[in-house]
Amino acid sequence: MKYLVMVQGTQADYDGMQGKPTPGSPAWSEAEMQAMFAHMGAINDDLSETGELIDAQGLTEPARTRLVTLGADGKAVITDGPYSETKELMAGYWVLECASLERVTEIADRVTRCPLPEGAANRAVVIRPIQDGTADV
Repeated sequence: MKYLVMVQGTQADYDGMQGKPTPGSPAWSEAEMQAMFAHMGAINDDLSETGELIDAQGLTEPARTRLVTLGADGKAVITDGPYSETKELMAGYWVLECASLERVTEIADRVTRCPLPEGAANRAVVIRPIQDGTADV
């Protein structure tokens, strides 16, 4: 079965990674950034070797996103960010082909163990099965 594995983050997390500390998100050092990249790279390498990796991407910071909706007048309404009331959103993802929910949960557990600077918040990893187009839900 295919799964979407999503790492959550906040704008404050991205700010910290850019060396700008904010409440709840310390500034990351170059060594801490490299440790994070090494951890995620090792996961990607292992998933490639097992044949479970379909795609994986990190996403740009929320400040660079746009939300496009349809206004009452039928014209597009474009606003900054995904949603003003949302604090956490998807920071990156994997699309995986795994034998079971238990296996993809093991992978998500490994993702949560990414090294972080002291004081940084641990972010959730969300697993969503990808519907295969059949009637099974």
